Amino acid sequence: MQVRNKRARGARRTGKRLPKGPNGGIQLLLVQSVDSLGKQGDVVEVKPGYAKNYLIPQGLATIATDYYRRVIEAHKAELAEQQRQLLKDLHDLAAKITETTITIAANANADGQLYGSVGADEIVHALKSEGLHIGTDAVRLEGPLREVAEYSVRIYLGHEIESFLKVWVVPTANNEE
Repeated sequence: MQVRNKRARGARRTGKRLPKGPNGGIQLLLVQSVDSLGKQGDVVEVKPGYAKNYLIPQGLATIATDYYRRVIEAHKAELAEQQRQLLKDLHDLAAKITETTITIAANANADGQLYGSVGADEIVHALKSEGLHIGTDAVRLEGPLREVAEYSVRIYLGHEIESFLKVWVVPTANNEE
């Protein structure tokens, strides 16, 4: 009778068996992309220990059932729609930046050399006053602007979308006298 109870307790501990794949591993559906294994939504076959000790407890994968496949596909469709909207917004922002010309006043000598320089911070501040919000890391200057002149500044918005902004650096009103 004791042997029976031990077997019954052991059977309860193991719980559900994970579905085996054609190569003897465990078949799982990736909930999130895992480096060197696959992307979100892929059905992969891994060793039982990797599945039980890492992928499933970390929430990176689940058992490959039709229900979970439908959930992942719906999630992928939602992410694709968000990505399309983001790209559309970035293209619209790039078009607005291309149409915009900003003027930055700086202290300069009679030869047009600035006493300081104009950098990404000043350009971002001028764009914010125009209602266009970008980060300083998006402004790609080849070097600080040190002369009174017109410049074409590259603005990188991400996802291989870039725009060019026309920047006028002019002397301040005090220097014109």
